[in-house]
Amino acid sequence: MPPTLGLFAINMEACADPQVAARVAALAEELGYDSVWAGDHVVLPRPRVAPSPAEPDTPFLDPLVALAHLAGRTERIALGTGVVVLPQRNPLVLAKQLASLDVLSRGRLVFGMAAGYLEPEMRAVGVSPEGRGARADEYLAAMRSLWYDDEPAFHGDHADFAGVDAHPRPVQRPIPVVAGGHSPAALRRAARHADGWYGWMLGRRAAAETIGRLRSLTEEAERGPLHISISPPRPPDAAFVRDYAELGVDRLIVVPPLGISASDLERFVADHAPDRLGARSAT
Repeated sequence: MPPTLGLFAINMEACADPQVAARVAALAEELGYDSVWAGDHVVLPRPRVAPSPAEPDTPFLDPLVALAHLAGRTERIALGTGVVVLPQRNPLVLAKQLASLDVLSRGRLVFGMAAGYLEPEMRAVGVSPEGRGARADEYLAAMRSLWYDDEPAFHGDHADFAGVDAHPRPVQRPIPVVAGGHSPAALRRAARHADGWYGWMLGRRAAAETIGRLRSLTEEAERGPLHISISPPRPPDAAFVRDYAELGVDRLIVVPPLGISASDLERFVADHAPDRLGARSAT
C-alpha cells in the first residue's frame, strides 16, 4: 500500500508567521496530506556548532503553541510533534499541554518524542545529557498515567507523584506516540514503548536496514509492527514513494527546502501533493 504524506516544518522559517502556517496547513489538508509536523528546539547554540540542525537565528515557534493555533484553522489533518525533546520538558506540564491540544483538535494529536542529542541546548535548559534516555522513558510512563489511570501515580528516579489528577483527559485513548532517533537505544524505545517510529533523513538503504532492526526488536518485545514514518533526505518523487512503499513505510514526512519564501513553500506543497506522487491521500 502506498504511504501517506506528512509535511514538516509547520512551525519554523516561513511558517513562523502564523498566517503563513495557517494557509500552508489548510492547503496541505485540502491536497490530501495526512499530517503536519512541528519541530522542537527551545534554544540553539550560538555560534552554531555540530550537530545543531539550524542557525541560531532560525525562527522556531514552540511546537505545541503552533499546533494549537493550527488546530483552529484546520478540520481533519493530524497535528504531529516532530519531535519533542522529552527530557527537556516537565512531564506533568507537558502531559497537560498535550491533552489540551488533543482536546482542542478533537483528537488529532500525534505525539512524536525523542531523548535529544543537542548537548548545548540540554545544558542551557538545566538537563544533563547523561541519563537522558532513562529520563525520557520515565517521563513517558508518567504522562500516560496522568492521561489514562483512574488514580494517576508514578514513582521513579526522575518523576515522582501521587494523589493528583488532571482533566480534561485526552480525546484519544491512547494518544499515538511516535519515537524518534536512530541509535540502538532509540530503536529499543520505539519497539518497547511507542506506537510508531520516525526516521529522519534516511535514504532507502538506511531505511531498509533500520526497519529490519525495528522488526526484530518488536518481535523480541512480542508486539505488533510499528507505524513507520520517515523523512527522506530530499523531497520525494513518485519513484521515491514506490521505493519506500516496498519497505513498508506508512508515512513519508516531506521536508521543504530551507530558506524558501512563503509563496515558494505553497508551490512546493502543491507540487508534492499525494496525487502527484502516487501516495495515499488522507481525503
